[in-house]
Amino acid sequence: MSDRWVAVLAGGLSHERDVSLRSGRRVSAALRHAGLAVEEWDADAGLLPKLREHRPDAVVIALHGGEGENGSIQTILELLDIPYVGTDAGSCRRAWDKPTAKSELRRAGILTPDWVVLPQSAFRELGAQPVLDAMVQRLGLPMMLKPDQGGSALGAQVVRAAAELPTAMVGSLAYSDAVLAEAFIDGVEVAVTVVEGPGGPEALPAVEIAPASGVYDYTARYTAGLTTFHTPARLDDATAAKVAELAVSAHELLGLRDVSRTDAVVSSTGEVYFIEVNLSPGLTETSLLPMAAEAAGRSLGAIYAGLVDRAINR
Repeated sequence: MSDRWVAVLAGGLSHERDVSLRSGRRVSAALRHAGLAVEEWDADAGLLPKLREHRPDAVVIALHGGEGENGSIQTILELLDIPYVGTDAGSCRRAWDKPTAKSELRRAGILTPDWVVLPQSAFRELGAQPVLDAMVQRLGLPMMLKPDQGGSALGAQVVRAAAELPTAMVGSLAYSDAVLAEAFIDGVEVAVTVVEGPGGPEALPAVEIAPASGVYDYTARYTAGLTTFHTPARLDDATAAKVAELAVSAHELLGLRDVSRTDAVVSSTGEVYFIEVNLSPGLTETSLLPMAAEAAGRSLGAIYAGLVDRAINR
C-alpha cells in the first residue's frame, strides 16, 4: 500500500453530476486496487475547508461539465498549491470553449467541420427565421447543433430538415447561451484517448462508436446496449495512424496535460476531422477511456496512479 493518498472530486452541480459520480466511484476503486489511499469528495461548499484541513497529496478530477473542465476547479487547486491530475486552468478555459479549440486547430492545419457560433440574442434581435435560413445556406443539411460549451452530448442534435431547426435550436440553447452549428460529416465516429508518460503523450487504441440510433447522444452514451463499440476501431493501419496523430496534435496544440480524449470522424474518403476534445474523460462502465485502456493492455488504476505520480512530481 502506498503512503500517498488521493482525493477524487466527483459530483458537483453541473448537468453531468450523475455521470461524474459514476466516474468518481470507478476511478476511486481503480486507484485503491493500485494501492493508493483514496477518499471521494463532492465539489460543494464544503470542499475548500476540507482541502485546507485534510490536504491530499494529489487530486484526481472526475468532474464533468463546466466546473470540472472550464478551469474553475483547477484555479482553486492552483490557489491552494495542491497537485492535481489534468490540464492547467488556463488551457482548460481555452479548450473547453469548442469554437476556440476548433479555431486554434484549424489555424494549425487540422481539418474540422465548417461552423458558425451564434448567441441566443442573435435569434431574438434579428429574427429567428432569417438567421436559420442563413445557417442552412452556409452549412447545408444535415447539420449538427450543440451548445458551444458542455459535454456528454447534452443538447447535441443532428438536424436533417430545415423544419427541425427551430426545435433543435431551443434544445441546444437550453444548455448554453450560444449554439455551435457545424456541417455534418457522415463517416465513422471515433474517440482517441491520449495519456502522458515518460515518453510524452501517447494515443491509446481508437474506439469506434456505432450507436443504434445513428446519433451518439446522451442516452446512447450512458445506456448500456444502445451503442456498439469496436476497440480498436475498424480502421486500416494508415487511417488508424492518422487518427492517433490527430489526437496527439490536438493534445499538444491546445496545451493539454496528463490525459485527454479527442472525438473525431473519419469520412468516406478517409479524411479525419477533429470534432472536439474532452479534458475530463468519462470513466463509467460505458465510457471510452476504460475501453481504450483495456485494448492497450493497461489497467485504469495503473494509468491514473502514474498520472498521480506525475502531478506530485511536477
